[in-house]
Amino acid sequence: MSEHKLKKVTNMDVALDVHYKPTTVSDRIAYSFVKVLRFFADTFFAKRYGHRAIVLETVAAVPGMVGGLWLHLHALRKMRDDEGWIRTLLDEAENERMHLMTFVKIAKPNIIERLIIMIVQALFYNAYFFLYLFAPRTAHRVVGYFEEEAVLSYTQYLEEIDKGTHENVPAPQLAIEYWGLPEDARLREVVEVIRADEAEHRDVNHGFVKIIDEKRSKN
Repeated sequence: MSEHKLKKVTNMDVALDVHYKPTTVSDRIAYSFVKVLRFFADTFFAKRYGHRAIVLETVAAVPGMVGGLWLHLHALRKMRDDEGWIRTLLDEAENERMHLMTFVKIAKPNIIERLIIMIVQALFYNAYFFLYLFAPRTAHRVVGYFEEEAVLSYTQYLEEIDKGTHENVPAPQLAIEYWGLPEDARLREVVEVIRADEAEHRDVNHGFVKIIDEKRSKN
């Protein structure tokens, strides 16, 4: 199936201004890690939001695939139901990949940025794999905080578009077909649906942390 034929139904009513305050050592480690990543992103890309999105979406597409793979193997090994986590995480990974493909069409990364993507992905994949292996709760919290920052970044991106700093170019056909946008949709509409997707991923991963905590409290 062509990726252009995939469809994503996005909840545009999802709350945007949400922050889960760190309450445990695990939470603080996850939050600090994400803030460090945010610092480097802000320093390197400043307000080049399209190029920032390309690199960050490359990273964002990793956790769902890693988590889905690990839970798949775990379910096979334990011969137990995964409670729907695998499909949720794989769908998240696919959605983040479509974010990336959309911004590739918009920002058109150069050779240096493509090299950065390869390096960042290699480093983050291995780091996240071992994090999920030994501390899945922290891993999901990292993604939850990562998505909080993504919502903030896309909100800032929208503000720059509204100010005219970034041209409100026509939406790529890939995005129009994937999100079911109007044929005359533009960049602003694309950023809005992507921001809503990130807010959904935020709530899902923070929700997984809550489920893990509840299961541990019962044992």
